[in-house]
Amino acid sequence: MLKFKETFIGTSIKNDTLSGLVVAVALVPEAIAFSFIANVSPIVGLYAAFILGFITALMGGKPGMISGATGSVAVVLVAVSILAKQTLIAQGITGDDLSFGIVQYITLTGVLAGIIQVSIGAFKLGKFIRLVPQPALHGFVNGLAIVIAMSQLKFLDNANTTMYVIILGTMAIMYLLPKITTAIPSGLVAIIGWTLLVYLTPLQTTLVGDLADLSQFKGELPTFHISDVLFNIDAIAMVFPYAVIVALVGVIESLLTLSVLDEISGQRGSANQECIALGCGNITSGFFGAMPGCAMIGQSIINYTSGGLGRLSSLTAAVGLLVLVISLTDILNIIPIAILVGIMFMVSIGTFEWSSFARISKMPRSDAFVLLTVTIITIFADLAMAVIAGVIISALVFAWKHAKVTSRVYREDDGTKIYEFDGPLFFGSVTAFNEQFDILHDPEVVILDFKNARVMDISGVEAIDAITKKYLEYNKKVKIRHLSKECKEIMNDAKQFCTFEEDDPNYKVAYNY
Repeated sequence: MLKFKETFIGTSIKNDTLSGLVVAVALVPEAIAFSFIANVSPIVGLYAAFILGFITALMGGKPGMISGATGSVAVVLVAVSILAKQTLIAQGITGDDLSFGIVQYITLTGVLAGIIQVSIGAFKLGKFIRLVPQPALHGFVNGLAIVIAMSQLKFLDNANTTMYVIILGTMAIMYLLPKITTAIPSGLVAIIGWTLLVYLTPLQTTLVGDLADLSQFKGELPTFHISDVLFNIDAIAMVFPYAVIVALVGVIESLLTLSVLDEISGQRGSANQECIALGCGNITSGFFGAMPGCAMIGQSIINYTSGGLGRLSSLTAAVGLLVLVISLTDILNIIPIAILVGIMFMVSIGTFEWSSFARISKMPRSDAFVLLTVTIITIFADLAMAVIAGVIISALVFAWKHAKVTSRVYREDDGTKIYEFDGPLFFGSVTAFNEQFDILHDPEVVILDFKNARVMDISGVEAIDAITKKYLEYNKKVKIRHLSKECKEIMNDAKQFCTFEEDDPNYKVAYNY
């Protein structure tokens, strides 16, 4: 009971409730902005923020973490909306039916992505986020920041002077106000201030209602709907690659957020539980006409720094957002688009890892290459592929650096030749290992000493097998010394040619006759 109270309420009901209300307001502009990125009605993103936030608040792996519609997922959904639009237009579908059809393809993507994410958590694969190297993380974050900024440029095609003034003014408020006070979210101040100015003066600029009228959704709760394309094989085949990307991007960003909050709170969350909660949230969103999403780093940090450490805070944020959506849609309609663009530009600036520029000249060239490569792939391809590429490149670089096995060669009094190895024996170092031997000129007895080396994988086992057999072909005996318990288990499991005997508890020798 005590553990439940700590995780659900945190430090106090007051802190969790007030923090959750602040986050609820902060979620509105970003949910709307991310909806525009994905080319769908703002209500699709707002409903996603509520549904996903509500489910992850109850089931997530980290109390107080905030989830909703995000830029990283919205960017992937752009391709889905474009393909869906082309497909539907080819079928002669236009107008409102076209918009509704695009949403159905997006919700199908969310359902498939959610299934993948639940599978990742169920098979306990969330722990593999630890394998993502720091340069890849920095590249991922930098690429994401650039993509978010670039996605706003479409709103500037027909921009007038008023729009540019509002954008710069919004950015100024979000930069300067936190230096004075953090009692009120700077984004909220920008929204209220500029919206009132535009509403009360003759200033002309594009409003949210000009792109999508939200008043039609006033008083309406999300409704259950099974997508018409849910069991359409062609539709599934079309969106499945993007569903995989959405799933991976969502898992990566959510687990990175979880890691950040772990450092802040000093308590470790459950990565696998978060994957399952995220997947369930995206599946549910898909059945209620909302877009998929994931954890939101900015809002999660706002919640924690405002005192929202329990599940009640994120639950309050989700419910508070829904109240705003179903009761204040008329007000949301008159918000200038320029404010949202300015907010997203500041989100982009805040997301970018500026310190990576200072580090890039000091870090190893291989790490700098990974950072730049992941950034570029993120911008021109997709986020999940970028992180995967970063992990692969880093793994190959690591393998190359450690693909060195050296040996010290000497003879005992009886003429026995000793090869004393140093370094890991694995797939990357097999070639270097094989180059150490002079089988033709070696004596009748040869000892391979692994005191300072380790057999890491089956490639190392096969390499020892191959050398042993070559010596046998010349009627020479091979003894293998100082294999660790783990090394011997690997070799026994592989049923290699060598056999082992122990003549001393601390000195293990393997004989091959």
